[in-house]
Amino acid sequence: MVGVTFTVTDVPGKERFEGRDEAGALVGVLTYQLTGTIVCYTHTKVEPAFEGSGAGSALARAAMDDARAKGRTVVPICPFVSGWLERHPEYEDLLARSTRKIK
Repeated sequence: MVGVTFTVTDVPGKERFEGRDEAGALVGVLTYQLTGTIVCYTHTKVEPAFEGSGAGSALARAAMDDARAKGRTVVPICPFVSGWLERHPEYEDLLARSTRKIK
């Protein structure tokens, strides 16, 4: 899976981002629920053949970049997205938090 390029597209009618490989095969999805300017990312699923290939990260990054571009507040319900965000503090400003960590 080294060198695989993924294209991620928002599919609002299905409330999900879809990741596809160079041949157009569906490699994974990240589902969401949108209410006004608040987007809740609810589930990430990567097809078994693509696990460990970076497909999940590509989905998460595209979703966060989309939220930033559209001025949305992110609620990460999905455990994968929550873990990914912990490793990518550059997206901290998008997150809905009841409390903030003091560094």
